[in-house]
Amino acid sequence: MSVCPYHEKCGGCDYSEIPYEEQLLMKQKEMRRLFGTKRIEPVIGMKAPAHYRHKVYATFAKNRNGRIVAGIYEENSHHLIYVRECMIQHETANRIISSICRIATDMHIEVYNENTHTGVLRHAYIRISENSGEAMAVIVIGSQTLPGSRKFISRLVEENPEIVTMIINRNNRHTSMILGKEERVVYGDGTITDEISGLKFRISSRSFYQVNPVQTEILYRTALDLAAIGPGDRVLDACCGIGTISLLAAKRAKHVTGIEIVPEAIRDAKYNAKLNSIRNAEFYCADEKKYLLQTDETYDVVIMDPPRAGMSEEFLNSLSAEKLVYISCNPETQKRDIDILRKKGYRPMKIVPCDMFPFTKHVETIVLLQKLNS
Repeated sequence: MSVCPYHEKCGGCDYSEIPYEEQLLMKQKEMRRLFGTKRIEPVIGMKAPAHYRHKVYATFAKNRNGRIVAGIYEENSHHLIYVRECMIQHETANRIISSICRIATDMHIEVYNENTHTGVLRHAYIRISENSGEAMAVIVIGSQTLPGSRKFISRLVEENPEIVTMIINRNNRHTSMILGKEERVVYGDGTITDEISGLKFRISSRSFYQVNPVQTEILYRTALDLAAIGPGDRVLDACCGIGTISLLAAKRAKHVTGIEIVPEAIRDAKYNAKLNSIRNAEFYCADEKKYLLQTDETYDVVIMDPPRAGMSEEFLNSLSAEKLVYISCNPETQKRDIDILRKKGYRPMKIVPCDMFPFTKHVETIVLLQKLNS
């Protein structure tokens, strides 16, 4: 990837000027420092690391000429950097965002002013399916309605036929959160479909799904290989999202239970089980720590893929499975949680970093833990 022209201002790509192979070595070295061991596997890198982000956010403003432009907030600030084409974002998403700017300018749609709470167009959230090429476009507005919405939708879909669904989301709160609570589907059914290892997954606007689907397949396959799930094993997937890992694990296990606190994700997970004719997986909308304390079920393998904040201490102290597979996008909270698990008799057997975020300092890590008496 050539050097990004915005990297000095944006701050999103810490390693934009560093050769990719060197980035991987740097990330492995950092994981060795963090975990306090040299027994860190080589970082699994990408063959083609540019334009890997299939989940893209943009914020809108007007330039000096009165035209609407899109940008990205500078790291650790609320200062908007105008970006014509981000080199780590999917090219289709870049094109759709450019279309939104052009159409909104032509239709004289006002951008939202966060200081006065006036105007309309605030953000866009674009998601692209790696397998099908389908695109979801979520238009975030700060007003009650999007003026000329029918014309806007028609033009955007005509210019970008990859768009199979569009959603209008309303967010007029003084917040750094992109999406508001109110939304309505205005085109299509509100979902797109992607595929991982032969299984299809429906993705809705609020469901968690990895931003880098190429590496996601490698990440999940590596995690399940480390788990070495047998045909008689019962598996718990904590923070299961839309059921990606759960359903892939179900192909190897006797039974899988997925737990997730987001209702929309559980709805998608149940749909995805039916879509793939998988009958040995069930899903519950629940807080994972409360679920473990209330259930009488026992599990042979527990898989965890939490948000950046990591797992709760209550949940970790409730675990009794022979094997744990912990996937994390934040190795620092993962290390903290592993230290808690050590006190319960678990030991890390293997640590495998996977580069989900090329050209940034971030890395996803998979840790296999096993009880010493097993």
